[in-house]
Amino acid sequence: MEARLFWLLAAVLALAFSSSSGEYVGLSENQCAIPAKDRVDCGYPNVTPEQCNNRGCCFDSSIPEVPWCFKPLQKSECTF
Repeated sequence: MEARLFWLLAAVLALAFSSSSGEYVGLSENQCAIPAKDRVDCGYPNVTPEQCNNRGCCFDSSIPEVPWCFKPLQKSECTF
């Protein structure tokens, strides 16, 4: 019984960490690697990570006092 409880707790914790900030749906990690001071707000108060990602934006709540939902770097194409 204790083993089941342990594995259940492990699964719940794994799920919680996998859905934490820093996950960018449809965006590469490089596109969201923007210094905090350069973030351009893309959300609204109390926006969720899912709502932010649905707007095509990055979500990272690890830094206080800066926008958590912000515009990603745009992919640039080289044209000659």
